[in-house]
Amino acid sequence: MKVLVATEKPFAPVAIEGIRKEVEGAGHELVLLEKYTEKAQLLAAVADADAMIIRSDKVDAEVLDAAKQLKIVVRAGAGYDNIDLAAATAHQVVAENTPGQNANAVAELVFGLLVYAVRSFYNGKAGSELLGKKLGILAFGNVGRNVARIAKGFGMDIYAYDAYCPAEVIEAAGVHAVENQEVLFQTCDVVSLHIPATAETKQSINRALVSQMKKGAILVNTARKEVINEPELIQLMAERTDLKFVTDIKPDADAEFAAFEGRYFSTPKKMGAQTAEANINAGIAAARQINAYFADGCTKFQVNK
Repeated sequence: MKVLVATEKPFAPVAIEGIRKEVEGAGHELVLLEKYTEKAQLLAAVADADAMIIRSDKVDAEVLDAAKQLKIVVRAGAGYDNIDLAAATAHQVVAENTPGQNANAVAELVFGLLVYAVRSFYNGKAGSELLGKKLGILAFGNVGRNVARIAKGFGMDIYAYDAYCPAEVIEAAGVHAVENQEVLFQTCDVVSLHIPATAETKQSINRALVSQMKKGAILVNTARKEVINEPELIQLMAERTDLKFVTDIKPDADAEFAAFEGRYFSTPKKMGAQTAEANINAGIAAARQINAYFADGCTKFQVNK
């Protein structure tokens, strides 16, 4: 089988080495398409591929139309909104992600952003500490659980809400489970977002919700920019000069947010999974999942139906 690694933003060389070892060790052929600049290059490369590993690359209906032999595509990472799932299903292509492989990297970034925010963005003025502060985690998946683990080291009081995770599971992790996201926002000094971008969650972090946060509260977003209702958050921050917003996903309205000097920060590009360890882990996991699929039809991490 031919396995294509199609990455506009390449894996680290050590990750490719690991992917190659897995793929070729299972008797398959590995082909690389790295740093491509035009979609036409991707369409040509995928024409005879049986499997594909991607990062943030888009796999839409046009790509799937061109991929006549494609049986499985694996997104090396947790988020998979760059794959058209309906089109994949229509083309009888299994779509998978690699959940948990970059969870610690994202969780550590949350605290990098958070310490920067509470210390007044290192502007020389007095800031505050995380010890004893109430941290709210919205969604208690792989990343949320790692955020909770790290927060314990800071001595924070940790709360979480997840519509799909039983309260007893949250409590068993030493975290306070709350009944809904409104209570989470009302209770906590900091809320960290770890929800996917779905029809249910897009634009859900809006004025009505964020306005319930305490004075001096901080909103952290390392999830997806689509979950933020940007116009409403901008309006609220203009009125409430105590609120801070930090993210590793540059908003569409970055210029408007940047006007809130000392209360807003965004990294130049998405940084959550940008560690050597996460890069290696996700790539090798993707290769192993492809091998498992070809070996015995395993679709444990399938995200389409």
